[in-house]
Amino acid sequence: MSARGPNGAKGPAAKVLTIGQVLEQLRADFADITLSKIRYLEAEGLVEPARTSSNYRKYSADDVTRLRYVLHAQRDRFLPLRVIKEELASLDRDETPVHRPGPRALPPHPAPAGLDAILGAERVRMSRRELLTTVGLDDETLTDLEQHGLVAPIAGGGYYDSDAVLVARTVALLAGHGVQARHLRAARTVADREAGLIEAAAAPLRGQRGPDSAGRHAQTADELAALLVRLHAALLRSRLRAGRPG
Repeated sequence: MSARGPNGAKGPAAKVLTIGQVLEQLRADFADITLSKIRYLEAEGLVEPARTSSNYRKYSADDVTRLRYVLHAQRDRFLPLRVIKEELASLDRDETPVHRPGPRALPPHPAPAGLDAILGAERVRMSRRELLTTVGLDDETLTDLEQHGLVAPIAGGGYYDSDAVLVARTVALLAGHGVQARHLRAARTVADREAGLIEAAAAPLRGQRGPDSAGRHAQTADELAALLVRLHAALLRSRLRAGRPG
């Protein structure tokens, strides 16, 4: 069976690649890609390479394009495989999928927006296996993050939300610079203290009556959190500049 690319077209039969050659092509853009991850994406039905009579995988150019689409969607938009599979199915039908937004960068000029405007409003729900694959962590590292209170599944569900994915992804990037989970306990402590500060500042809204009182409380807490994120970023940048020579 010839694999289809993201646009639903069948790949050319003339040129095929081994899984090792595919790995080398993808590694330039996805440093954490592994053979096991490619095999996992195949097992989940995201890509369907042809097979030789000896059962070796034969990847077409369309297969590689499809894998790039999946990996970009995981890394840049933090999408779970279920959503990516839906987008690929739309492309296979020659339809334009509705792209989910990913986390956005902090705007250069502060705007009256909450955390969703900074971190991205997309909400996801991932299993532990999906989180590990999306972020590129192993189970031991994720367990370490959980033990240090940096990542936790949704209470009672065993699933992880978009904030957990963002934290895990950020920690994975920090690990590339030698920063480990144990070094980040102070960040969790600061977050706990600031959460207490926000709750205290927004507490008067809890006692107000009206059908939208709960909404006003949540919006105020969200805006306060966004302001503290901006303050922390500005103070950190200021301290780093102050410590640079000249």
